[in-house]
Amino acid sequence: MTLALRVPEELSARVPVEQRGPGLDRDTVRMLVSRGAEVAHHRFSELPRLLRAGDLLVVNTSATLAAAVDGWIGHARVVVHFSTRGDDGRWAVELREPDGRGTTRARAATPAGREVWVRLPGGVRLLLEEPLSGRSERLRWARVSGGGVPGLLREHGRPIRYAYTERDQPLSVYQTVFALPSGDGEGSAEMPSAARPFTTRLVTELVSRGVRFAPVTLHTGVASAEAHEPPYPERFAVPEASAGLIDATRAGGGRVIAVGTTAVRAVESAVEGDGVVRPRAGWTDLVVTPERGVRVVDGLLTGLHEPEASHLLMLEAVAGRAAIERGYEAALRGRYLWHEFGDVHLLLP
Repeated sequence: MTLALRVPEELSARVPVEQRGPGLDRDTVRMLVSRGAEVAHHRFSELPRLLRAGDLLVVNTSATLAAAVDGWIGHARVVVHFSTRGDDGRWAVELREPDGRGTTRARAATPAGREVWVRLPGGVRLLLEEPLSGRSERLRWARVSGGGVPGLLREHGRPIRYAYTERDQPLSVYQTVFALPSGDGEGSAEMPSAARPFTTRLVTELVSRGVRFAPVTLHTGVASAEAHEPPYPERFAVPEASAGLIDATRAGGGRVIAVGTTAVRAVESAVEGDGVVRPRAGWTDLVVTPERGVRVVDGLLTGLHEPEASHLLMLEAVAGRAAIERGYEAALRGRYLWHEFGDVHLLLP
C-alpha cells in the first residue's frame, strides 16, 4: 500500500515531546483515533477513557540497543548498524556512511566476492559475508572476532539516529516503559516506538480500569530508511501466560489491541491453524498483508509511517484501506508529527 500524499519535512518530530516545552511528558503526544471511517483527535493521556474493561494490550518488551558503532574500512570511516544476531553467532549488519551532520546516509553495496574487513573500537573486527536476504544486499552477515558485540555496544555504541532528528539522545530516551534488558545482550536495533508514550502513571490507570497487558518479545532489526523494504526475519517469543491471556480475552468478548507493528508480527506468528494462540519462540518471517489478514488482533496502536512504508500493508490488514487513507489525510490536516518521537494513531474496530 502506498498513500498518495506527501509529508512535509516540518512534520518530522525532531526531538522527544518531553524536550519541547515545560510540563510535557511522554503521554502528552497527540493521538489520532480511527474507528472505520470515523476520525477523532485526542491526547495519548486520554487512552484509558477510550478503552474498556476486558480489553488487552499486547506490548513488546524488547529493549533498545545502542546499535550504531563507528568503524573503518581501510582509511574510510563507516558507521555499522548492528541489526540481528544469528543462531551461529554472526550478526546481520548494515554499513552506512557519515553524512557530516551527525547522522548517516546509505552506502554503496560492496562488490560480490570481495573480502571486506571492518575495524571497530576495542580491537573488534567484522568480516562481511553473504547478504541476509536474496532480495537486497543492504544487510550482510558478519563474522565477529576480537571481542563480543554486547560489550562493544555497551562501551562504544549509540542509538541509531536518522537525519530528521535534531541531535543525539541518550539511550534512555529510546527505551519504553515495558523494556526488559536481555541477559544475553539481545534487543532491538531500533526502538519499538509505538509504546514510547506510555508512562508508569498511565499504565497504572489502565490497570485500575480493568485493561490488561500481555507481554511478548520481538527484537526489531534495522529498518530500511530509504527503500522501505518489508521486514526481514526477526527473533520473537510469545510466552505461555500471554498466549493464554490473548485466547481468554477473545473468548470473553474483549478486544486484543497490539501496541506496535512488532506486537502484531509476534502474535500473528503464534496463531495455529485452529485460530488459537500458543506459546512460541524462534524466528518469524511473517509479513502481514491485506491478503493474509490478521487472525487475532482487533486493533492497533502505532506511529505515523511514511507514505511508502511497507508497514502500511499491516495497517490496511487490521483496519482496511479506507480507514488508513482517511486517517492519514486527517493527520496531515491536523499537523500531526511523524516518526519515532512523533504522535500516534489508534486503530479500533
